[in-house]
Amino acid sequence: MRITHWIGGKPWTGAVERAGEVHDPATGRVSARVDFASASVVDEAVAAAREAYTRWRGASLAQRANVMFAFRELLNARKGELASIVTAEHGKVLPDAMGEVQRALEAVEFACGVPHLLKGGFSENASTKVDVYSIRQPLGVVGVVSPFNFPAMVPLWFVPNAIACGNTVVLKPSEKDPSASVFIAELFAEAGLPDGVLNVVHGDKVAVDRVLEHPEVKAVSFVGSTPVARHVYETGTRHGKRVQALGGAKNHMVVLPDADLDLAADAAVSAGFGSAGERCMAISVVVAVDPVGDELVAKVADRIAALKVGDGRRAGCEMGPLITGEHRDRVAAYVDAGVAEGARLVVDGRDRPVDGDPSGFWLGSTLFDHVGVDMSVYRDEIFGPVLSVLRVPTYDEALEVVNANPYGNGTAVFTNDGGAARRFQNEVEVGMVGVNVPIPVPVSYYSFGGWKDSLFGDSHAYGPDGVHFFTRTKVVTGRWLDPSHGGVNLGFPRNT
Repeated sequence: MRITHWIGGKPWTGAVERAGEVHDPATGRVSARVDFASASVVDEAVAAAREAYTRWRGASLAQRANVMFAFRELLNARKGELASIVTAEHGKVLPDAMGEVQRALEAVEFACGVPHLLKGGFSENASTKVDVYSIRQPLGVVGVVSPFNFPAMVPLWFVPNAIACGNTVVLKPSEKDPSASVFIAELFAEAGLPDGVLNVVHGDKVAVDRVLEHPEVKAVSFVGSTPVARHVYETGTRHGKRVQALGGAKNHMVVLPDADLDLAADAAVSAGFGSAGERCMAISVVVAVDPVGDELVAKVADRIAALKVGDGRRAGCEMGPLITGEHRDRVAAYVDAGVAEGARLVVDGRDRPVDGDPSGFWLGSTLFDHVGVDMSVYRDEIFGPVLSVLRVPTYDEALEVVNANPYGNGTAVFTNDGGAARRFQNEVEVGMVGVNVPIPVPVSYYSFGGWKDSLFGDSHAYGPDGVHFFTRTKVVTGRWLDPSHGGVNLGFPRNT
């Protein structure tokens, strides 16, 4: 099967210079080939978006909202199809994929409120007979570069807001699981979105760099690893673009002595191993405050033993494969390193039996205890099913561990002490905090984003920050002659 670009409202039909393989991670087999965009193909997509912008920016708020409502209904009706596409190319189990699509729907629903979201301000008689008001206007052509781990949700963090605000979009999804973005573009077309408003180009760094450098692209939204986020931010801003680049994470879950340990253990397993740990909000570190370490580790290990790993399309499977064989091998190398560095390997996922094709990209849930902050399993974003437990004697030392980490994406605290929770949410240096909630992804009418090396730029994703990012403010100061005086000037110079 061939997966190609979507430009100007239809599949691209040009000559292919380069292509890549798309795998079914549960079988290890190639399921499709995806066309890679050259710089000239990106230019075609930008040109289509620029032409469409001249019309779309003038579309009424009602027209934009109608398209968004129609898209929402189509997406809701066909969410099962999209979830199946995600599972087939990413590997996450179907319930995870359905959860991803549901969160994407919430972001779309927020964008349906665009007439309210784009209201400006008005001050009557700011000076004598002078009114001042502000309006929000679109930027133009914007780029979106999305990652492999949420091939449906992350594009829909950005694309609906960008379109609803009057922009046109060039979307570059991950080349590892590109079909979800094409499906989304087709649904938008069915919903009545004019040709060229949303374009999809596939590929690698060649395509990304051309989006970052193209003079007609006014802004870029990105989600991915911190090194690439830094490259996107620095390259895009150097070319005069507005950039929001969401990077990596090392999310901690602090468990205080008064916590409900069964709740905490359930949360650690679901947040650490859901989607095979391939999500930027995964819990990868549990900070156990004395004396809960032994009991908590035992409870987590018991739950891992009951976790069924296998093909996400099979009933009962709770964790699927990793995205590629290369990534699986990289994560497994961290398990080797953790053992070599002296961490205690409580559960080894490298030889875990699976319910699936032996050729799939499998790695079972892995649990380390007595991990130190100098170990690679702690320092690096592994992006796989590896959970590390650090032990500290006090709350203050737990907070110090979290705040000393260079990432500041999300964190959680488990406690039954309201004062301790309130203190933690005030003192911790991260962008998103959960209290007895392991994955504190904000609802769609707030915004998603971290601090420190987890975010480059000053705008978070979706929600109010998303509307702000995809628009710019214009302030108008106006004065009109009073018609009741026959147009006579009332004490100040005439307009010319």
